Amino acid sequence: MTLKIEEIRAISNGEHSDPFSILGLHYVTVDGNEKLVVRCFRPDAKSIFVIPDTGNSTELTRLSDEGLFEYIFPRKKNHFSYKLKVYPYVGDAYEIEDAYRFGTLITDFDLQLWGEGNHHHAYRWMGAHTKTVDGVEGTHFVVTAPSASRVSVIGSFNNWDGRVHGMRKYYEQGIWEIFIPHVTEGDLYKFEVKANINQALVKKADPYGRFGEMRPGTASIVWNSVYQWNDSDWMEQRSGKAHHEEPLSVYEVHPGSWKRKPGQNPGFLSYRELADDLVPYVKEMGFTHIELMPVAEHPYDPSWGYQITGYFAPTSRFGNPDDLRYFIDRCHQENIGVIVDWVPAHFTKDEHGLRRFDGSALYEHEDPRQGEHRDWGTCIFNFGRVEVKNFLLSNAIYWLEEFHIDGLRVDAVASMLYLDYSREEGEWIPNQYGGRENIEAIHFLRRFNEVTHEYFPGLLTFAEESTSWGGVSQPTSSGGLGFDFKWNMGWMNDTLSYFEKDPIFRKYHQDQLTFSLIYAFSEQFVLPLSHDEVVHMKKSLLSKMPGDDWQKFANLRLLYTYMFGHPGKKLLFMSCEFAQWEEWTEAQSIDWHLLQWEPHQGIQNLVKDLNALYKKEPAFYQIDTRWEGFEWIDMSDADNCLLSFIRRGKKPEDTLVFILNFTPTYHDVYRFGVPFKGEYHAIFNSDSTHYGGSNKGPVKVSAEKGEWHNQPYHINVSIPPLGGVILKPTK
Repeated sequence: MTLKIEEIRAISNGEHSDPFSILGLHYVTVDGNEKLVVRCFRPDAKSIFVIPDTGNSTELTRLSDEGLFEYIFPRKKNHFSYKLKVYPYVGDAYEIEDAYRFGTLITDFDLQLWGEGNHHHAYRWMGAHTKTVDGVEGTHFVVTAPSASRVSVIGSFNNWDGRVHGMRKYYEQGIWEIFIPHVTEGDLYKFEVKANINQALVKKADPYGRFGEMRPGTASIVWNSVYQWNDSDWMEQRSGKAHHEEPLSVYEVHPGSWKRKPGQNPGFLSYRELADDLVPYVKEMGFTHIELMPVAEHPYDPSWGYQITGYFAPTSRFGNPDDLRYFIDRCHQENIGVIVDWVPAHFTKDEHGLRRFDGSALYEHEDPRQGEHRDWGTCIFNFGRVEVKNFLLSNAIYWLEEFHIDGLRVDAVASMLYLDYSREEGEWIPNQYGGRENIEAIHFLRRFNEVTHEYFPGLLTFAEESTSWGGVSQPTSSGGLGFDFKWNMGWMNDTLSYFEKDPIFRKYHQDQLTFSLIYAFSEQFVLPLSHDEVVHMKKSLLSKMPGDDWQKFANLRLLYTYMFGHPGKKLLFMSCEFAQWEEWTEAQSIDWHLLQWEPHQGIQNLVKDLNALYKKEPAFYQIDTRWEGFEWIDMSDADNCLLSFIRRGKKPEDTLVFILNFTPTYHDVYRFGVPFKGEYHAIFNSDSTHYGGSNKGPVKVSAEKGEWHNQPYHINVSIPPLGGVILKPTK
């Protein structure tokens, strides 16, 4: 026997911090002579034989009841390859390659980038990757756990016994690795982590795992993609787009409740079924992009995906990762872009996730005043740690590179920017300068935008940022955060507040509609009517509207007309396009049956036509981010609740005139100033019978010379009740 009792006990009990120094093939000194010894640990083994690549098999000596074996070769030998033949207590004998005869597979370059916090492709070697090493097929496992005293890979291949496959540690970087032969695609695994002698073992899913069990299972799955993409045309043209001068109309989707299979529980559509059903629908409706609420693995359905455990794993609820690739590929083949909600602000506390991963606050802050969102019951990333920077930057690039995602919408940016976000006095820690800004998070967001745009020209990034933080969508070179667009939460709140009011009182609140134009061009904005506005007792958009049923539908048609006319890109949550009565819930399909009724068909027709008009008319989008593309005609007629304005494209002939009436009063004749002489044709009227309206309003009118509303010409036009009209001048 060449080992000390303490070493035997540590290996047998799974407490040894460096099993590679004990197990496998080693030179040892026996009676003053250098010899080779082979050791292995197999709890299921009654006996084990070593089979050298040259020579006869030899039985190993048992050193412990738990399953530690060794054999000392009688004379000095060079290192050699070998197999182990195991005779288990139960079942037939089997041969295995010994994981402990393989050296490191991590490069010094990877370790250097990791240590700098600058590894943008860490997912290519962290996690689980099938490989062939010295002709042996297996899986290479890598994980970071600096504070752990022992990390093991456990899985279906070793009876979930953490004593069998303890990992090798790189102490300087806190990284652990092991190559395990015979582990292949489809095998379940976790990391068993022991922080120190006094702490219990924890079983963690792989932070870099690319596939996971269907909930309530929590294990990671070894996975390789074999998908062949067919979207080269889309990817090539995407990189050359000037997105701020292009139409962008987004359909926001929760994949688990867009549509479900009747009579099944839960009845989710798979990614491939969504490709067959959702993609044609979005194309027919005229949206340019689909935005998926988070599709990374998460344990709890009502979290909607915003409390994540598997940042690199598309949720198994809807299929495997290649099924998601298929869905995105189909979108691109139909000229539909795909945006995915990305959540770097916080993560779930579930035991198998990132929280206290190695017994310490590895991904989060140790102090709950910095590391915990009490409102959401989640942990906050510590953006100053190299592990977090590597993890999140790699994760963003992973989705963009591996899944051809066209845009990332970053959730809860405000909670990242402010240390006192949703905290009372004494519940937060100021930054090094005494301020409330989260300096590490700001640096991270800027770096995220710089890196992703550098790697992927044509990428879009969106910030869900609800405060007045300046420069969210400005370049990092000028001090901004570098996002392409910011959600205009102020517009959304003011607009919905206005529309919820009875038209009798709207004249006192005209500023809620006009105020947004004061700052409309301070950022590059998206106008969102998102899922957050139709849940948690806020009512659906249709139910928010005042009046009887006719007025509710008319108000909603007017809201959408105003939204499309207002500067900013567009986003509409699923079910809002056909006016669902009930609030959205993730637990069931949206109410498709409503489309048997004409008023709901009318709303759907209106959204479809607005999307078509939006893409057809350059005035909607070409100069969407500058004052040159917008001009008020009249914003002062609060008594009649009327608004009128001009939208311009780069060419004068692309000019459009918008007239909006926010009361049920029909105006037979009303004078508005216009910029050009000639005829003006109504190219859209929200009061059309095709949409469920009363068909009031103009078809065409002629402009007369004479200044009005500071315009050189004027028109006398009828205005529909609770309606919006879009006029286009013709030569």
